[in-house]
Amino acid sequence: MKIFLGSHHDKEQLHKLLFFLSELLPARVEDIRSAAADMSHGATLEIKPHKTNRSRPQENYYRKWSREFGKHVGLTPNEMHDEILCIHFGTEDIETPFGIKRRPVQRSNGSNKQEYAELINTLIRVASEMGYQIPEPRHDDA
Repeated sequence: MKIFLGSHHDKEQLHKLLFFLSELLPARVEDIRSAAADMSHGATLEIKPHKTNRSRPQENYYRKWSREFGKHVGLTPNEMHDEILCIHFGTEDIETPFGIKRRPVQRSNGSNKQEYAELINTLIRVASEMGYQIPEPRHDDA
């Protein structure tokens, strides 16, 4: 949900909202003041559900073992990541000035913990099928 606050009445409400946020989040007062300084034409307030993203341990585990598996098969970290994405999400062929390029249908950015755990499982499975053993993730890595 997006709400535009731009009329004179809205600006009064916006100032009240900014004051409330400053009281509620004292550690963010400078950020709030900085944003408020650039609201001469109003502001857009967006309210949306927070999506739980993958965890830092998951990211570290995936990057480490993707890189190691990539070395094993002769791919750069970016090439290895794209291969796993293509296997996990499927591919599409895109015509470019350099010819037809195969790309993953979806990227992993924005994945939640469960979705990223499934990507990790794909990495482990593919590596195993190619004779490279990746240790099972610890509870906080999965």
